[in-house]
Amino acid sequence: MILYHGSNIAIDVIDLSKCRPNKDFGQGFYLTDIKEQAVKMSQRTARIYGGNPVVNAFSFDETIFTNGELIVKEFDSPTEEWARFVIANRDRKRTFVEEDNNKDCRYDVVIGPVANDDIALLFRQFEDELIDIDTLVEGMKYKKLTRQYSFHTERAVALLKKEGA
Repeated sequence: MILYHGSNIAIDVIDLSKCRPNKDFGQGFYLTDIKEQAVKMSQRTARIYGGNPVVNAFSFDETIFTNGELIVKEFDSPTEEWARFVIANRDRKRTFVEEDNNKDCRYDVVIGPVANDDIALLFRQFEDELIDIDTLVEGMKYKKLTRQYSFHTERAVALLKKEGA
């Protein structure tokens, strides 16, 4: 499987310490399997931070997602669990706590929909208590969502192989 990362620089070595916190799935190295999505992100990043758009491609053996080698959390679609996970990770004041066993949530890789600008209004309405969680989730069903892969640990990142390197 090929995964793409849109940036304003070529990335040969992934440094997790340089990844920003408070993103959808927490601090991690974010990629997508949709090249067009990475191209748009590279253009946006270059526009904001300067430089030129660069799409970095990495190969990854997707069987690792299911063979037990990594701890993987996958959200197939926007659900209440996904929405609460994203809201908690974006909140600068708290970290996500897994409700079923009340321990800090830590995954090697998280896969799921991108909480992009198309649904930002829904998230704000929920956070301002103008809508409930069911309305938030229902509203997301009609939005065009893209997919992201967030790599959170050194052992996960080590399995990404730069294409063309």
